[in-house]
Amino acid sequence: MTDPVPVEGFAAPPFAAVREAFIENFRKEDELGASFAVFIEGERVVDLYGGWRDRKREAPWTEETIACVYSSGKAAVAMLVARAVGEGALAYDAPVAEYWPEFAAAGKERITVAEALSHQAGLCGIAEEMPPEEWLDHDAICARLAAMASLWPPGTRAGYHPQTFGFIAGELLRRATGRSVGRTLREDFAEPFGLSLFCGMRAGEIERAAYMPKPPRAPDLGPLNPYKEIAFLKPWSAPARVSREAWMAAELPASNTHANAASLAEIVQPFADRGRFRGREIIRPAVLEEAFAERVRGEDLVLPFDLSWAAGVMRNEAGHFGPSRAAFGHAGFGGSCVMFDPAHRLSAAYVMNRMSPHLAGDPRALRLIEAVYGAL
Repeated sequence: MTDPVPVEGFAAPPFAAVREAFIENFRKEDELGASFAVFIEGERVVDLYGGWRDRKREAPWTEETIACVYSSGKAAVAMLVARAVGEGALAYDAPVAEYWPEFAAAGKERITVAEALSHQAGLCGIAEEMPPEEWLDHDAICARLAAMASLWPPGTRAGYHPQTFGFIAGELLRRATGRSVGRTLREDFAEPFGLSLFCGMRAGEIERAAYMPKPPRAPDLGPLNPYKEIAFLKPWSAPARVSREAWMAAELPASNTHANAASLAEIVQPFADRGRFRGREIIRPAVLEEAFAERVRGEDLVLPFDLSWAAGVMRNEAGHFGPSRAAFGHAGFGGSCVMFDPAHRLSAAYVMNRMSPHLAGDPRALRLIEAVYGAL
């Protein structure tokens, strides 16, 4: 007889159906452990967590449990960039090379910050063979990207940058503000406000991370092309030949942020709630308009979707983030998801440890998001 699923946390009375949807994921989708949270106008109205954080189903998933959210962390990076734009440290329409002069090599001098954030730079991966453990060396990867020529004419098409997005955005932030993504998240959000969201973890934080079984099969990338192969399928397309602890301790802003759902949902609340975080405006409304503007639309060269990209997040044209076309978001490898809807001043995040092959629109996350909208 299967043990009952331990589910903790709360859902405010109007969102009782969200709790039922959370439990249904364990019944219908073979969920292992997960958390889901919703904020509206800065108030946490749902914060659920349950299941198990370990393979043997002996250690319950608790409020302190974190898991890798993979590319869902890109939304947090996009928020940090928007804040830097509002502070005058960066500008979306300025060339990347204005802040990072070496990036101008090989004809990349005109690529703008917004084009890089919307996956139009033509740098979806490292074209030349390299040791896969080199991904843990930020300076080495940035040097490769700076010297590399774009794989397609920049600004003409989007092709998802699974790993390199984080190095480009992270280096822009480091050059403009003097701090890395991981340091900024820790100093400005984790330490002062208690958010459990880290890019580059310490030993005690690594101990909180859930075991994550690999997906049962590889994601469907659609018909292959050279860009997809470079981005995902080369032996050096992602970090390898490193320990789990070394990977978790490194800063890979595009792919190894660890969080619980409440912290991931709250870090994007400024995008949902008119630039406000914990009651204080940290992004000006005019900057939000720039951040949300469509930068490119159409068939992605790397992902098997037609997409509309803003500055670092997807516009919800494909319905990956629920029923509202006013929403934006980002999905992560294996099923995690973070979304925000300025029309409803709402943000939500789903974090789990049983990975699925869905690149976006995991049915577990959609079930939860749709229950939220059903309660509004």
